[in-house]
Amino acid sequence: MKSIAALQVAVTAAAPFGGEPSDAELDAIETEMPAILADVDLLDAQIMTIDRTPTELDHQRIRRARRRVLAARRDLANLTAAATDATVSGGAA
Repeated sequence: MKSIAALQVAVTAAAPFGGEPSDAELDAIETEMPAILADVDLLDAQIMTIDRTPTELDHQRIRRARRRVLAARRDLANLTAAATDATVSGGAA
């Protein structure tokens, strides 16, 4: 019996340090975590209504989840803009 093996070199290069995220990547994930969790809540609310007719409570849950997503994204954008403004020096010329 012939053994089946890859005849080509792996397409992706081996990740340095065992593929673990760097501290900067972990900090970025931590910063974005409220937006990520808000997106997950919205998906959960939408998934609950996939196989049935949504009730008024379902509509309220989805609207609340959408508002949380928008608020989390707004806060993240403001945080990013504040960090960018802090790194830019000088003012209007």
